[in-house]
Amino acid sequence: MDRLFLDANVLFSAAYSAHSGLKELWKLSNVKLCSSHYALEEARINLADETQRQRLNKLAGDLELLDTPSGDLPQGILLPPKDVPIMLAAIAGSATYLLTGDIRHFGKYFGKKVCGIIVLAPGDYLRKVSKSVVQ
Repeated sequence: MDRLFLDANVLFSAAYSAHSGLKELWKLSNVKLCSSHYALEEARINLADETQRQRLNKLAGDLELLDTPSGDLPQGILLPPKDVPIMLAAIAGSATYLLTGDIRHFGKYFGKKVCGIIVLAPGDYLRKVSKSVVQ
């Protein structure tokens, strides 16, 4: 079973529109969706209206929400300070995948295994899963 850690931008995008394709993540079987309280709050404060925040609350009900441990990233992993809690929570939560749309900060890690976690864009993960179902 894959443990998918969802970055704040994934939560934001899933809640932003009633028709977001990212809601497909919540329909997958044999996965555990998780995120952190930190990521959830970051998504919440960036949503513009109450309807979007209500969608976020509904989506969050199906997440395992993790606390962010204190500490530093393992040597060799370089991220801006605002992204450090995301990676630390994913590591502490034993995620198998970190799904993020943050190409600017996480892009150099896309498709790579970092501390046992494969970093991918959510669309790439959905395409990977759909290919394995077809085969």
